[in-house]
Amino acid sequence: MAFSHLSHLECGWCGSERGADALRNLCPECGKPLLARYDLAAVRAAVRPQDVAGRAPDLWRYHELLPVTAPEAVVSLGEGMTPLLPVPRYGERIGLPGLLMKDEGLLPSGSFKARGAAVGVSRAAELGVERLAMPTNGNAGAAWALYGARAGLAATVVMPVDAPEITRRECAASGADLHLVDGLISDAGRIVGELVAASGGRVFDASTLKEPYRIEGKKTMGLEIVEQLGWTPPDAILYPTGGGVGLIGIHKALTELRELGWISGPLPRLVAVQAEGCAPVVEAFDHGERVTRAWEKASTVAFGINVPKPLGDFLILDALQETSGTAVAVTDAELLAELGEVTALEGAFVCPEGAAAFAAARRLRASGWLREDDRVVVLNTGAGLKYPETVPVDAPVLPADGRLA
Repeated sequence: MAFSHLSHLECGWCGSERGADALRNLCPECGKPLLARYDLAAVRAAVRPQDVAGRAPDLWRYHELLPVTAPEAVVSLGEGMTPLLPVPRYGERIGLPGLLMKDEGLLPSGSFKARGAAVGVSRAAELGVERLAMPTNGNAGAAWALYGARAGLAATVVMPVDAPEITRRECAASGADLHLVDGLISDAGRIVGELVAASGGRVFDASTLKEPYRIEGKKTMGLEIVEQLGWTPPDAILYPTGGGVGLIGIHKALTELRELGWISGPLPRLVAVQAEGCAPVVEAFDHGERVTRAWEKASTVAFGINVPKPLGDFLILDALQETSGTAVAVTDAELLAELGEVTALEGAFVCPEGAAAFAAARRLRASGWLREDDRVVVLNTGAGLKYPETVPVDAPVLPADGRLA
């Protein structure tokens, strides 16, 4: 029985098709991202939801819908099946008593980027890559460097000098070739592009959506959410959106599940959450546009969503339109306040990007866009421990023989 039912690659913009048996980056026809497609009829014949339930609790339980063609090619650090946690005290406070949090901070490398790295690195190694290179705002580079080390691949990572310090230490610990740039992720992307072009094919470009398989790892968030809810989708999913691969992946997962017949009815309303200091998707959505314009002077404490122009912008905006979703921008002050409130009420130290999604949930409930009885899932995309500077500490120092009053 086939481990994967990968069929071909299809351009998300122009629809042209390519074989999936060779290394690919962007569509050669239009320069847009390629998406993995599967023989869903074969998947339907091979596996049922109840079959999945008996498998190991990791993302590879969905291997028929993933691109790695042989089990021995899987590169894993135990990623997947993160908890879907009720957050009742916080939910009650904002008027969503049934609010749920998908906590991706518990994954290897401390963020949801481990999903994309696990699948992307596995497939790259299976297709013969020996060195990969990528720009990053921090977490993706850390994850790909660590999974690259696990697979025995070399990795070159370029990140802004302002990226979270812990992520650069993860890269250094993994033995990656790390470079810092005094600029944004777009500047890091240019540097990586020049390196790849000059390498004569010796370095593979693993930039966001410039290879087709990172999104396949990210889509397992959507698969897990639906399985964890008894194969019944929630009413809405809120996702902090920079490059937007996770949101695109969740939408892809939901549409595949619907075509398989594993779910029915309307898809969850998807919400792209951005920071006011970098909100190209929100601006495009509000103006009814299908692509974004590059955001000038992008800046936010939620560093992972500080992406001035996502390559897959049209896929993000299509997902919002097709699910009757929306896009929301919150201030840094709002998200930092929410970070403190969620952590104090629920004991879950969320990351700034996840806190932005909680801030959006509060705002959408206040406006009535979310109803009190909606089943809403917020994605916390990383561990708050990776961003210690977001929580100031003002604690008195006691003498060794001191005591509390």
